[in-house]
Amino acid sequence: MISTDRKSFIEVDYCQSAKNGQLVSGDVFLSRKFKEENRTISVLSDGLGSGVKANVLATLTATMALKYTSSFIDVKRSAETIMDTLPICSVRKISYSTFTIVDMDTAGHTRIIEHDNPPYLIIRDGERVPVEKSSVTLKKWQERLIHFSQFQARMGDRIVIFTDGVSQAGMGEYRTPLGWGMKNVEEFVRETVADDQGISASALAKKLAAKAQEVDCVGPRDDITCGVIYFRSPRRLLILTGPPFSRDKDTEIARLVNTFEGRKVICGGTTANIAGRLLNREITMDLDDLDPEIPPVSRMKGVDLITEGTITLGKVASLLEEGVHPEALRHNAVRQLATMLLDSDIVQFVVGTRINEAHQDPSIPAELDLRRNIIKRIASQLEQKHFKETSVRYL
Repeated sequence: MISTDRKSFIEVDYCQSAKNGQLVSGDVFLSRKFKEENRTISVLSDGLGSGVKANVLATLTATMALKYTSSFIDVKRSAETIMDTLPICSVRKISYSTFTIVDMDTAGHTRIIEHDNPPYLIIRDGERVPVEKSSVTLKKWQERLIHFSQFQARMGDRIVIFTDGVSQAGMGEYRTPLGWGMKNVEEFVRETVADDQGISASALAKKLAAKAQEVDCVGPRDDITCGVIYFRSPRRLLILTGPPFSRDKDTEIARLVNTFEGRKVICGGTTANIAGRLLNREITMDLDDLDPEIPPVSRMKGVDLITEGTITLGKVASLLEEGVHPEALRHNAVRQLATMLLDSDIVQFVVGTRINEAHQDPSIPAELDLRRNIIKRIASQLEQKHFKETSVRYL
């Protein structure tokens, strides 16, 4: 199980829109957690031009930047290697891709490397925090300047990074002839955080990207990408599903419901009945939002949500794999569970291994046969796509 004494969490998310008329964005955002080192590295790169060629340049840059930064390779050496490796544009005879690299650990130690992206913002207690930066000149690419900064992040800090599709949005328009501008971007971010002090990294990135598109009036005139790194206390979620293999372990279900510090979900009627019986708590079915395809949710004191087991979990796994946002669904158990998963940082699964005889019926889809496989699918999606931390414990 993941340690429950973790005091901090690094939430990372981004939002992106391609330039009008392009199917692929020329911006690339990559993020990776290094569990052994308690580090998270995020990279935003903007390739020259737009479309597929720009995407290739940005992908090469972001991938190399992620690799070199994780290996603590010298800033100058990394930057020169990246620029030497990029292919030369056959039209403009140059190779070019901007980048911003944010390297933060769970103690808050942060270093940021920038090359030609708009300067990042640090929002702390509703205000922008100025940070001293040093300039690094490259021997071979003297016309290209690298900025390096490092600082100690505090709980509640948000680092906001974005491409020039945001700061230059609306360029040429009557109200914004020179573009939206850094001052207006900063003001919008500060006001958005002030309106919702607990706003997630995902929601803040989406609001900033949407505002940039609004300023553009006719749709994105350039690729728009916003990334947010939010340093805060972790939001924990416990998922209990399936009865333990041995009935002697049933008391562990009740203990977890009573002692876990965070939100709690039970997936499966048998598991819920075990908890209700041992804790002497009533379970009531919620019939307000009935769905013809998804079994309804239930409620019990001390548990935030109770759903049916493998059908609901299987639907959630498919939802995450297909990249469908829960807001697009009807209000049902799948939407509620998926929303809770995406709103959490550390998700701990406790999976009972007793076989449910009901699922041996050959008329029931084969994927329902093994609850453990569904949980693995969900955990994989949460870690790879949504930068969550997960653990799975079997009972």
